[in-house]
Amino acid sequence: MPETLPRRTEARIARIDALAARMDSAFRVPGTRIRLGYDSILGLIPGVGDTLAMAPAAYIMLEGRRLGTPWPLMARMGVNVGLDTVIGAIPLIGDIFDVGFKANRRNAAHIRRHVTKAHEKRPRPAARPWNKRTVGL
Repeated sequence: MPETLPRRTEARIARIDALAARMDSAFRVPGTRIRLGYDSILGLIPGVGDTLAMAPAAYIMLEGRRLGTPWPLMARMGVNVGLDTVIGAIPLIGDIFDVGFKANRRNAAHIRRHVTKAHEKRPRPAARPWNKRTVGL
């Protein structure tokens, strides 16, 4: 049975997931299954919208690095953010791309998978034998 993550780590990942959800899929278009977030809305602002949307994406990557995400995975996450920013800057095509390509959700999923896998591989401490010193008698 897999061991759960420490509370602090789980809380950090939950914050990353919540931010990614707000940025990529906070709202549902009525009558459809299409979801869009603040990233798509900010992308509608010419010139600065995609640059503003890059700040939360950079924060997600920074938190991923703090949680021990390796550099190759960080590079992959950077490509996701780069694609979202560069293609998102193209008028109309970029706005459609933002709705379909959820870079923040992808990066949050990468972080969660890495941290969970790393935690499962971590060796568990050996059980201490019961004696008077460990119990405090």
